[in-house]
Amino acid sequence: MLVLCCLAAVTALVLEGCGTTTDCPVVDDPKKTPVDDEDPMWGCGLLGVIPGISSDFTVSADTARLIEGIKGSSSYNKVNYWNWNFVPDVVDADANKRQYLTKDFLFMPEMWGQGAANVVAIPPADSTNFKLGDGSDSPATMANVFMGSNEPDIYGSCMGAAFGECLLPTCCWQYGNIATGVGFWPLAGCAGDQPLPKMWESPECIDSVMGQWKMTAAAAKYRGYKYLSTPLVAFNISYAEQFIKQACSECTTIECGCPQYVGFHFYAYDCQPVALGGYDGFQARLDEVADVMDRYPFIKGAIVNEVGMLNCQSSYQNPICVPDNGKYPASQQPNNACPVTEELPKGMASYVEKLFDMVIAAKTKDGRAVVKAFSWFMLDKVGGTYNQQIFDGTVLNSVGEEYISSCQRWEKATAAQRMMDF
Repeated sequence: MLVLCCLAAVTALVLEGCGTTTDCPVVDDPKKTPVDDEDPMWGCGLLGVIPGISSDFTVSADTARLIEGIKGSSSYNKVNYWNWNFVPDVVDADANKRQYLTKDFLFMPEMWGQGAANVVAIPPADSTNFKLGDGSDSPATMANVFMGSNEPDIYGSCMGAAFGECLLPTCCWQYGNIATGVGFWPLAGCAGDQPLPKMWESPECIDSVMGQWKMTAAAAKYRGYKYLSTPLVAFNISYAEQFIKQACSECTTIECGCPQYVGFHFYAYDCQPVALGGYDGFQARLDEVADVMDRYPFIKGAIVNEVGMLNCQSSYQNPICVPDNGKYPASQQPNNACPVTEELPKGMASYVEKLFDMVIAAKTKDGRAVVKAFSWFMLDKVGGTYNQQIFDGTVLNSVGEEYISSCQRWEKATAAQRMMDF
């Protein structure tokens, strides 16, 4: 009943809030770029402010080389980008932290929380020159995939100085009220302060979450979106599969809120991806997604859109930890990044290279590529990470150079596979 009510409600919202194309451009917006690919490869992406792109969208030499070097991994010939929101962030008071994107970018919007999305706030899919928070236009293109909520499968942590220590909403109020994921917060219709990690044990909570998700999917479809992702889980692929079972019981398309992509994040720990099981954990998730794709053929693959290394020693079962408590604390490493070790002979660049080895090799039983999007977490000690920036100032560093190389290896492997399929 809640689902039917929600679908009716979003229809009413569309009719009430979008009475004209000026208020709410509909899906035949002439600015849109047609997209025909039924199984797109989103390719390599970025997360974090990109140095070298100015407010007039001129691009520095190394940034241009990065864009040109990785965009070919996408069937759209664009670099994908996301930021936990519907549009790039250009409202930060510090101009150096503004997310300027050029026409070579494809922005992938996400509904961070579990509530119903505001249809008026969602830019039309495939559109260019969409509005940003300061009223300016972005020359990037809006993707036609709309992504689900952020990390509902873990309780998470409060961001800031108490990361890894402040694990309850009552604690977070004193630290800026920002958390790593939606699993940190309470939700109307669900019992308890942090119900989402265990929502599959509560029919009432399931009804609340899925009802609001179907409202969001209806809003996204109205705005021209073609594909959805599951929630972007922190580690639990079975959580995403449960979501698929619930959302796709009536159909396998956006019309009923069914996602076509499994979204997940991945981090290894303490610059020890071998000793602490990071590589094994990533392979396990790829295998799990492949298994989901084998059993649900309408699932096109994985969007792995937050990848990095956490500055602490933890485990697969406990993805939140206190920074600087491992064998290689960031504060004691050159540039706060992973050092050169036997496990990482080229530092963080070795980590990027090995992950792409696994991405390229991951296939379903019938030969389909498992990973369709991969975004490096290009930030400095945010959310408990090391310094993961791929630039030193505006010059590409060794991690940036390896990212280009690995994305190009992925591009070539994808092209070779498509030739074999043809």
